[in-house]
Amino acid sequence: MNIIDMLEDPVSKIIIILLIIITTSIIVRLVAYLMNKMKRFKKDITLIYLIRDIINYIIYFIALMSILQIFDINLAGTLLSLGIVGIAVSFAAKDLISNFFSGILLIMGRSVKVGDTLEIKEMKGTVETISLRSTTIRDDNGVLSNIPNSILTNNTYLQYNKKERHRVNLIVGIDLNIDIEEFKIHILNFINRQEGILKNPKAQVFSKGINFEESTLKISFWIKDFNKKEKYKLIITNEIRKYVNNR
Repeated sequence: MNIIDMLEDPVSKIIIILLIIITTSIIVRLVAYLMNKMKRFKKDITLIYLIRDIINYIIYFIALMSILQIFDINLAGTLLSLGIVGIAVSFAAKDLISNFFSGILLIMGRSVKVGDTLEIKEMKGTVETISLRSTTIRDDNGVLSNIPNSILTNNTYLQYNKKERHRVNLIVGIDLNIDIEEFKIHILNFINRQEGILKNPKAQVFSKGINFEESTLKISFWIKDFNKKEKYKLIITNEIRKYVNNR
């Protein structure tokens, strides 16, 4: 049986389609594997994500075109006949298209890079991945958020320096009977005695407001190993508890 006869046999068509799908899946996984290897040798891996996405889209496009040709679909004629439908679909997919081109602008313009610390729409975290459709950030609690790229290009966002990645914030409420200045001196001295907390930048205490029950303060400090942030948050929270109970 030659190739032409195989393409006319329904069973053979299904087998060929399955082979195309399997081959596509293998190639995509191989690309991801090679890209992961490249990360080890590059400090800025933002461009790697762009290359990976473009290669994947090309692979999927070729696979789709190959499957359509098996069914003798005239691509040029089909695309032309779908012109009106395409206009309608373009309106429905405008967000997808907007995110796609926004991703290209972000990556090529290098305005946002993997490892940056961003704050947008009350979400703050470290950029973990940038794809052609969305940007993923991880907050201090380890929660991942996918932000459509169009939001980043169409809205104002805060971009912190590298030191912010190791910054830990604690929001605490203390009784109105406690002197804030004395509390500040005590807790800063305690923080500065902790070996894993950086001396520069210096730890700080900020006022976040006051009501009839308590004063709200924000305590900020920087640590050497950000993976241990929960450990130091617990240590300092416990010290605050002991200070408040002794007053």
